[in-house]
Amino acid sequence: MPITRSLSMRGSGNCTVRAVPDNGVDETGRCTMTIAVVIITKDEEQNIADCLQSVRWADELIVVDAESRDRTVELAKGYTPKVFVRAWPGYGPQKNFGIDQAGSDWILVVDADERVTDGLRQEIHALLAGGPPADIGGYEIPRRNYFYGKWIQGGGLYPDYQLRLFRKTSGRYDDVRLHENFVLEGRRERLREPFIHYSMPTVHHHIRKMMRYTTLGADEKLKRVSHISGWAIATHHIGTVLKTLFTRGGYRDGVHGLVVAMFAGLHTFVKYAKAWERLNAHREP
Repeated sequence: MPITRSLSMRGSGNCTVRAVPDNGVDETGRCTMTIAVVIITKDEEQNIADCLQSVRWADELIVVDAESRDRTVELAKGYTPKVFVRAWPGYGPQKNFGIDQAGSDWILVVDADERVTDGLRQEIHALLAGGPPADIGGYEIPRRNYFYGKWIQGGGLYPDYQLRLFRKTSGRYDDVRLHENFVLEGRRERLREPFIHYSMPTVHHHIRKMMRYTTLGADEKLKRVSHISGWAIATHHIGTVLKTLFTRGGYRDGVHGLVVAMFAGLHTFVKYAKAWERLNAHREP
């Protein structure tokens, strides 16, 4: 008789059970693996309902909110009772907290401005129904990034694989200020179906997001360097534009691709300029 562990779930997915054998398949050969979706939020009232609607099929929905000042928490509670409000500790720690609240076997991490497609849902259900190999710790999922209403396929923005689906016990997020990574134990594979990322709906949104992320990026840069020259600022800025537009094929997206490439270069320039400014803040003129 297989060893089981008790697990009480919401019961909205195709693979929900209460007694979960360690091998993920019961005596009848049916899927017994469960999945939790973890979402971290901060002032996401424009996105959270559509995001949660796209993952309503999961066994658990877990939202960790960083003290939003809008209706994010209220809207999230319309989809799940598992809404946690806590002070912001950083991207990695916030996601780790959400993972810790889950009782499911597998975790799918989604951002509020992302949507899980029906195709991806079906692929995940089929994957869990078949029982992933024991040595697989997680799966990378292709991401479709939308800028100003258009799916951007050039500039290195597709397929843009993201490690978002993994066993709960397969690792943790690291603690860096920006672009946190999931440190995976075990082998990884890739799924075919993408999820959608409404990254930059407008130029105004892009500018606001860039100013926040360049500050975090400068923080990380200053952990690794003690000097930034004007030459470094200029070459990284120009190089990013050229690489995004030509080497990575951003030109194929037309004017949208051009604007994305220019913003990529501007992002790099502002990040380096902020780091340079802080390095020189206390020096004599």
